Amino acid sequence: MISGIQNGAAPAAKQKSGASGGFGHLLRRPEAGSLLGLVAVFVFFAIVAGQVFVSPAGFASWLNVAAEIGIVALPIGLLMIAGELDLSIGSVIPASSLMVAVVSGYWGLPDIIGIAAGLAFGTLVGYVNGILVVKTGVPSLIVTIGTMFGVMGLTLGLSVLVTGSTSTGLTPDALTTTLLGQFIAGMFQVTIFWWIAFALIVGYFLHFSPWGNWVYALGGDKISARNAGIPTEKLSIGLFMSSGFAAAFVGVSQVIVYQSAQVAGGQSFIFNSIMCVVIGGVLLTGGAGSVLGIVMGTITFAIVNQGIYFTSFDANLGSVIIGALLLLAVLMNDTFRKLALGATKKKG
Repeated sequence: MISGIQNGAAPAAKQKSGASGGFGHLLRRPEAGSLLGLVAVFVFFAIVAGQVFVSPAGFASWLNVAAEIGIVALPIGLLMIAGELDLSIGSVIPASSLMVAVVSGYWGLPDIIGIAAGLAFGTLVGYVNGILVVKTGVPSLIVTIGTMFGVMGLTLGLSVLVTGSTSTGLTPDALTTTLLGQFIAGMFQVTIFWWIAFALIVGYFLHFSPWGNWVYALGGDKISARNAGIPTEKLSIGLFMSSGFAAAFVGVSQVIVYQSAQVAGGQSFIFNSIMCVVIGGVLLTGGAGSVLGIVMGTITFAIVNQGIYFTSFDANLGSVIIGALLLLAVLMNDTFRKLALGATKKKG
């Protein structure tokens, strides 16, 4: 467990001491690779795309994308730090959207009931994932693939059975639209502020609460963490529930924004969120990562994803750039992590 906590504690405990240590200390921070990647892609598209990219509309295009992916990427990042993975988010997002649309749109119940049903469903799926992982010992990758297809089939079947269609409309009330579906200045989704709130909450949990070190220890060495008295099973279940809740929240916000829900959709969030987390410096092997890095990785991904449309390049090149960025991020993050750990050992 000691190695797991040390790997994870470096971002949490050493950040303050390195904040004012100059550029050399900056390069030894675990998030240095994410920051350099973010600056590089922003400058690149600002030069290539020109004024339109740095206009309010340009900022809105990638911030709106970053907000939706970012809300999901945060708990996915926690799970990956803990050595787990959740692929079921790809089906939870459309299922929660349809839940709200059917309850409040098709049946006509108050929006708050539909929203509560959608969020409860996502949390329940996360609970089932957690129980199956900790009780069976089957890798979370396999478990969540199974629940993903199960939820997908259940959503399709019930949608057709109840409404006779694979899509359902919804006209939200004024308060619901203001809280979850409003466009500020006609461009910026209110979801951006929800993303900031999620980031602050998750950041406190991971870096300032005692449970944060438990997450790092779980990803570093699960057996040692259990032997040290950390409630690994409850912690794992809680992390899966947070992932399901976040995915459901995105699904709920989508149906409020677009006033329609479909069975198809949400699959892109699986790999996009993982890419954001990896670009943000979270190790695939677990035990290391930070919320700041995840946020920067999400912004970097969103800039590349949307920035390509502001240039004269073939839109298909966006996938090439994202793929290259992912590989480069893995190499850079490993390098900066070694620098950070080396600096920590010297100070210790």
